Order: sequence, then structure tokens, then C-alpha cells
Amino acid sequence: MSYAKIAPALVRASSDKLMRMRFAQERLRSSAASTQRQEKTDESVRAQNCTVVERPVDVDLISQTKNPDNQKTNISINFENTQEAYKSKNTLELMRSLLVFKMCTIDFLVDKNKELMDLAKKVLGQRLFEKIMKMTFYGQFVAGEDHNAIKPLIRKNQAFGVGSVLDYSVEEDLTQEEAVKKEMESCVSVAEKESPGKDHREKKYKAHRQFGDRRGGVTSARTYFYADESKCDQHMETFLKCIRASGGAATDGFSAIKMTALGRPQFLLQFSEVLVKWRSFFNVLIAQQGKADMAALEQKLELEQLQDSLNQLGVSKSDIETWLTGEKLGSSGTIDLLDWNSLINDGTKISKLLVVPNVETGHLEPLLDKFTEEEDKQMKRMLQRMDVLAKHAVENGVRLMVDAEQTYFQPAISRLTLEMQRRFNQEMPIIFNTYQCYLKDAYDNVTVDVELSRREGWYFGAKLVRGAYMYQERSRAAEIGYEDPINPDYEATNRMYHKCLEYVLEEIEHNRNANVMVASHNEDTVKFTLEKMREMGLSPQEHKVYFGQLLGMCDQISFPLGQAGFPVYKYVPYGPVNEVIPYLSRRALENRGFMKGSQRERSLLWSELKRRFLNGQVFYRPAY
Repeated sequence: MSYAKIAPALVRASSDKLMRMRFAQERLRSSAASTQRQEKTDESVRAQNCTVVERPVDVDLISQTKNPDNQKTNISINFENTQEAYKSKNTLELMRSLLVFKMCTIDFLVDKNKELMDLAKKVLGQRLFEKIMKMTFYGQFVAGEDHNAIKPLIRKNQAFGVGSVLDYSVEEDLTQEEAVKKEMESCVSVAEKESPGKDHREKKYKAHRQFGDRRGGVTSARTYFYADESKCDQHMETFLKCIRASGGAATDGFSAIKMTALGRPQFLLQFSEVLVKWRSFFNVLIAQQGKADMAALEQKLELEQLQDSLNQLGVSKSDIETWLTGEKLGSSGTIDLLDWNSLINDGTKISKLLVVPNVETGHLEPLLDKFTEEEDKQMKRMLQRMDVLAKHAVENGVRLMVDAEQTYFQPAISRLTLEMQRRFNQEMPIIFNTYQCYLKDAYDNVTVDVELSRREGWYFGAKLVRGAYMYQERSRAAEIGYEDPINPDYEATNRMYHKCLEYVLEEIEHNRNANVMVASHNEDTVKFTLEKMREMGLSPQEHKVYFGQLLGMCDQISFPLGQAGFPVYKYVPYGPVNEVIPYLSRRALENRGFMKGSQRERSLLWSELKRRFLNGQVFYRPAY
């Protein structure tokens, strides 16, 4: 992405909106949060997984068309119907699922899974080890070794109404020491190395050696560590292959990317801190005008009072003139959150964006005392890689989902994603941002982004997840000393998820320019979505609401939805056996939680096996 294109975008509206905002409790668009059932299970093991349902539930779904007589043709989906849920599986596949899920409940096997796999490889030899893996864990959670090998599974799932989000799941098998070394080298600038402690950095947005291995406490997200620019180019090429494969596999495909794979994470840390500090400065000025308790989108700085406040802070007249220059900024006599745009200097270098207001001195100050030419080039190359991926997504008719990451990276990731949405979502939703609903500020971020898309007239695209970094985020906040960004418990996360989801669904109802991916293994959340769609008259044929689950998990949700006509997708990992072992290790850890907390999926698998045996369908093979 050329700097000429991205730099002006980076300093336009909402540069500060991605951080934690202070919202009043009332909603800008009326929609009462729904009451959810209390789920009395461990928040940490249930957040990503299937929910226990104690009795069969027939869900009366929505009309296929929203007709003028307001008559709804109801579809009934029974998530207890094992024949429909496992129609795409032969009996051996069901038995494999039972075996793998049972193994995931054995603590010793899960805790020592990496060591046991290494031992098995030595004892059995590479060939026999790979064969056994393909019969068990690899076969359950991974589609195949390359693009050609995964085509049969993609075609089969598609025949049963389930699409694919391709995910090349190869990861570096680094030791903890290697990971920490790479992280510290890639997140610490030259200025910080030469003069440690003499910068203006906040501790949350600095690298800390004890948390250098970002894989710690993370069971459901892939982690990239920066090596060099050529490695980032390799990651981009991998993402491009996934985009092309997704475009060739379906007319309505998705692909997913991670921004930490595309460049030096130092930039994400620094830009996140700049955005947060500018937002804090906005809060100071809002408080001086007595508007701190207003909803964020209703907060508006009166221009004359703003100039007086800046004078009192000692800001020079030339700085004020520079800050308040713009075609639209302040034209109404006020500046609101989404107009808070030109207060970041639009310089010829991206490094010039990394300046922050010092409330004590009233001057703009560089975040770092020194910023090298190479560091500036590395930032530009990250933006250029993002641009290449977005353009290829458009050319191949594929939607691009940008995964969420740790909160110290996320403000920058969300802001850069937003800039891609503004460019590429003008005619249809191509770029989807990801919102982690275990965060306290998830609803704030969703509502502000929706409002911005509405104001500027582009298509809003969101993927809603519960989140993957809870343990790590809480531990880091406690040890380093900043506010825990995570909701207090699982029930609060559920309420947040449903609140965000309901807000986006209402936006779809009122303005068909929004789209949402409900990425959840929680059956209650899926049923909540279906009920809201029915109430609002949202048809699955409109393809505004999508559902997503991981390959090998919660088929009793995915396939009934797909066969009923809802757009549903499986995240489809692929890659060579040896190189996806870190991914398989995380799947074992994640599955232990919900398999111990709920026997639901195993119970349904047993029921289907019994049904096949009793009905003489032991050798059943799916027809498609």
C-alpha cells in the first residue's frame, strides 16, 4: 500500500476510537440487551466451546423472504437430530471423533501431548507416525497437507451446505527461549535499545521479557514471531494462496489473516500507544467542557472552548492552527469523536504519525527520541502487504477477515483494518474486523465502528468471537500493573457477546449495509442469533449473517444450519503433519476443557453410532 494512499487515511476520522472508550450506559439506537440463561461452568474452558443443552430443542427459524403480509415460513432445526448432523460422516469418521474426544479428556495425554508425539515419531518412524496421526488427531482437525489434498473435504462439506475458511496452520516450533528472543528483538526500537527508560512509552505498550513468548496461556490462536522482512513476504504469499484457493472453491468464500504475520510488531505497539494517548487527550478536553458523562458518540468539543483550552494548556498558536486545519473538521463549530482526525500530523513519513500530545507541556512530542530510516521502511512494507492482500481478495471475490490479537496490538490492528474497510468496502463487505467480546470495551468499539460506517456510507463487516488470550491478558495486566481488560466472568462475556451481536443485527435490519460472522461454538448463542433473525425478518438467503466453527468440532451445529440454508463455514486448517503439530497441540488443550465440562458431543456421536447399528447402516457412506 503506497504511503500516499494510506497516510492520509491514517489521520482521518476515528484515529482514536479504537481504544477503550468511556460510554454512558444508554444506547444510541434503542435495543435492550437480552437476558441469557446462566451457565454454571468454568469460564476458561467453555468460552469457545459447545454448550450443554439438557433437552432437545426445535428452533423455529425465519421466513425465507420478508413478504409484505409479514407471514413467516418457519424452518425447524433440531440440533439433537444426529442423522442430519452427521450425514456427511461415514461410520469410521464417527468412531475417530469419539476416540479423539475421549483422549482429550485424559489429563496425562493432553498435558504431555507434545512430548508424546515427539516420542512416537522416534519410536514409530516418520512414515508410521504420520499414518497414525492422519487416522486420529490430524484427520479430525486438519483437512490435508496442501491445496490439492484438501479439495475433497471442501467439496464434501460444500455439498452438505458448509463452506470453508482456509487456514494454513504451519507454525514455527520454537522453544520458549527462542520465542522470547525474537519478540524482544522485534518489539524494541533502536531508540529504546540505545537509551532505555528515556522515552515516553506506556508500560502496557512496551515489550516485557516475561511475556515475550506470546503463546503462553493461548490455546486457540496461532502466533507469529517476526524474523525478518523476507519471512513476512512468505507469510503474505501463503495468505495469497489461501485467498486464491478460497475464491476457486466457492462463490462466497472467506479467508483469514493476522497482521503480526505481515510486519514488525514494534509498529503495532507504537501506533496502538499513539492512538490511546490521543484518545486520552480527547477525554481531558471533553472533561474540561463538562461532557465526560455523555455517551462517546454524543461527546462534541465546542471549537471556541477547545481553542481556549489548548491556549490554557500552553499549546502554541501555530500548533492550534495546524491541528484544526481540514476541509470538514470543525465546520459545524464542534468536533466529535469521529471527527477527531487531523490531530495526528500528516507527515511525509509514517514515523511522523508517532507523535503524542503532552498535556503538561501542551506540545506534540515524538513517541521515540530516534526513529531510523529502516524502521520507517518496515512500517510502510507492512501496509503495502495489507494492500496487496485486500486487492487480491477483491479480485477473487473473497471476504478477508482480520483476526484479533492481544490488546496491546489491537488498537493499531483495528485502525488499519478500518482503513482497509473504508477503501475496499464501498460496494460490498470485503474486509471484516474481529471483535473479542470478552473485552470490556467490545460493545463500545462495535458501536463506534458501525456509526462511522453509517456516516461515511461503506459496508460494515464484523466477526464476533469470545476471545483467545484471556489467561495471558489477565496475567500480564496484573504483573505489569494496568487495568485488566477482560470481563469479570463467563456470564459477563456471554452478555457482552449477545449485546454486540444484537446491535449489529439491528443495524442489518435498519440498514442492509452491515454483515456479521457469528464465530461461536456456543449453541445458546447460535439459537439466540436465529431467534433474533426470525424476529427481525432477516432471511438467510440475504447472506448478511454467517456462522463459523472449527473443523472437527460442533458438527451438530454447523451441518443442520448449512442444510437449512444458512451460510455457515468451517475454519479449515491444512499443512504437512510435522508442521501443524503446534496447532494440534492447541486443539488437544482446548478440547480437554469442553469435553470434561460437557459430554454433549460425545453423547450425540454415540447416539448416531447406535442408530446406524440398529438400522443396519454400519457401512453408511455419505452421498453427494
